[in-house]
Amino acid sequence: LFLLVPGTRFSDIELREEEGIPTEEFLESCYAIVPVLDKLGPTVFAPVKMDFVGNIKKINQKFITNKEEFDTLQKIVLHEVNTGVAQVRNSATEALLWLKRGLKFLKGFLTEVKNGEKNIQTAL
Repeated sequence: LFLLVPGTRFSDIELREEEGIPTEEFLESCYAIVPVLDKLGPTVFAPVKMDFVGNIKKINQKFITNKEEFDTLQKIVLHEVNTGVAQVRNSATEALLWLKRGLKFLKGFLTEVKNGEKNIQTAL
């Protein structure tokens, strides 16, 4: 179930000293989770998948406007804070916040399953 392409795991991402999390590698790791959501339950996880993909796309849209300037997530957030758009609906910063929440939710769910919970509703 969790056989991901090498280099797409969050644990493979190398943090850049002083600069933070590389945007491209982070987005690749996020995209690698999407098929896992289908395997977990295409119906039950459909809203989670839609949310995940939507937030990944918002961050990617910002990234592709200037890949050199926005090569880390921190640079994207700082740019949006400095330009006053970080709290604007559909900003990359807002998308990153919701993506982090989604990842935390998924981790919690998978931990419950790993610990032996058989009922999906209970695990959720």
